[in-house]
Amino acid sequence: MSEVNETCKPQACAIQNCLEKNGYNESRCTKCIDDLYKCCKEFYERQGPDASSVCCPKFKLLQLKLKQRSLGEIDAKVLETRRG
Repeated sequence: MSEVNETCKPQACAIQNCLEKNGYNESRCTKCIDDLYKCCKEFYERQGPDASSVCCPKFKLLQLKLKQRSLGEIDAKVLETRRG
């Protein structure tokens, strides 16, 4: 059986703690989420896109999340749509 990679576990746990402390309001945990994504980005830069950590989103999903955040589209933000 292979060993479980828990790279970025402290950052992942910080998100969970923040969510519990703030009534699961993601908008109050943005810094923790950013910290996890930064850790995971560095992990993939060191280990390559095929690496795996139970604490990090898959490489392609992380890339998407980082792109969304760079555009100001935060996870907890609800986008309103207008109906004709």
